[in-house]
Amino acid sequence: MNEQLQYLSKKVADGHMTRREFVGRAVALGVTAAAANMMASQAQADGHATPKRGGMMKIGSSGGESTNTQDPALTASEVPLNNLRSWGETLVEVNKEGGIEFRMAESVEASADAKQWVFKIRKGVPFSNGKEMTADDVMKTMERHSNEDSQSGALGIMKGIAGMKVDGDNFVVDLETPNADLPYLMADYHLMIQPGGGMDNPGAGIGTGPYTIEIDEPGVRHAFKRREDYWDSENRGWADEVEQLVLNDATARTAALQSGQVHVINRVDPKVAALLGRAPNLTVESVAGRGHYVFIMHIDTAPFDNNELRLALKYAINREEMVDKILRGYGSIGNDMPINASYPLFDASIPQREHSIEKAAEHYKKSGHDGSPIILRVADGAFPGAVDAAALFQQSAQAAGIPLEIKREPNDGYWSEVWNVQPFCASYWGGRPVQDQMYSTAYLSTADWNDTRWKRPEFDDMLNAAKAELDEAKRKEIYSKMGRMLREEGGLILPMFNDFVAGVSDKIGGWENDPNGPVMNNFSHVKCWLNDA
Repeated sequence: MNEQLQYLSKKVADGHMTRREFVGRAVALGVTAAAANMMASQAQADGHATPKRGGMMKIGSSGGESTNTQDPALTASEVPLNNLRSWGETLVEVNKEGGIEFRMAESVEASADAKQWVFKIRKGVPFSNGKEMTADDVMKTMERHSNEDSQSGALGIMKGIAGMKVDGDNFVVDLETPNADLPYLMADYHLMIQPGGGMDNPGAGIGTGPYTIEIDEPGVRHAFKRREDYWDSENRGWADEVEQLVLNDATARTAALQSGQVHVINRVDPKVAALLGRAPNLTVESVAGRGHYVFIMHIDTAPFDNNELRLALKYAINREEMVDKILRGYGSIGNDMPINASYPLFDASIPQREHSIEKAAEHYKKSGHDGSPIILRVADGAFPGAVDAAALFQQSAQAAGIPLEIKREPNDGYWSEVWNVQPFCASYWGGRPVQDQMYSTAYLSTADWNDTRWKRPEFDDMLNAAKAELDEAKRKEIYSKMGRMLREEGGLILPMFNDFVAGVSDKIGGWENDPNGPVMNNFSHVKCWLNDA
């Protein structure tokens, strides 16, 4: 029993087991609850007190392509996002409790009406090129992401800004309408602060983060070296080196973790999660959040410009079956809107759309569709189990007389040639900390990442009204109307919200699950350390 308790204590110390889980397991082994709690406290204290510096941390990631760049504006999948976290930082971050953590800004103040926000910029922070970061760099970064030509994924959230200026060490933002959530928007990962805003060379990979780029082979691997002059070295950047291998194939990714080739993998396929979790020296980590697996239709492109057809497809999909067979318990059913109970202003009274072959057939008949194949494009890299999910969708659609045809696309180039390009495809979203950011990023008419081509002036007006409404009850009511509208008329088919599931070697210390995104919100290689370093 002592060996088992030591093993469990080590998992707590390394962040791979919660206090509650430890106490439950220890009590089952015959330890009293009081003693188990004391052991958990000691293990947590030991774990938090012993981060180690050194070694090479290796991560295996899905979501990388030969077309990837280091330009934050163009980051759309997990490999380039991990790269950004290595070399760059934003003004603020959202922590795992949902609060704001200051990074390049050391404080923020708002006017009484929340229309003006003043970010005090941290002094003495060097970029990796040796230049000191200033408020002017912040200003120019925001200007670049406000420019239509940048094609930035943050363009939607920048739309509500009326003006920006530098006032000494402060970066000042004036809004068109009040917005109590502005700091959350500034945490968007595209908004990595770059020297001169990255205007001259946005893909240079120069930032204030803990690492510099040593090897940049898009679609293959990326390697980083720890900076000796990093400003926050007491909290991040423990490994001397970080290597990220692009492993889009789920089997190859899992094998790399089991063989010790890598220490962390993202997107563990739920089909193998239970088996992988029983492997020695490994832990499967999962956390529920705002992530969702989706099928998206361009509502300005035939035949998806017909809402009867869109409703037919929404009723045809069997959400419960998909959650059971694709997620294997690592998630929950969706309701054709990108918001779930993880958002504080979620309206639980919005009716859940049920699977109905009868209603699907009825709406399909009303659509007047000519019976030609409806092409759904999908790839393994869209989300774990995407190809199998598409097959299930096809079967249920056919039962309603809907001629859904699956076209399998290669992983490489999927996020540049298929997503946000083709009119009907599989995709995923990691979600955002607040509804304003989720809607502004993907459903505002002018957003560059409006991947369903949802362009409704009345929806935009409601989004702006919600930004300005400081009364939470009234704000919740506006968001509810937006959710209902999107659910009934949008091009989003959202069958399931996914848990973030990762595979982690016991050699990794400091792991803390974060509901904001996969692999500790893509900070695992920055915040964790190697126990055997």
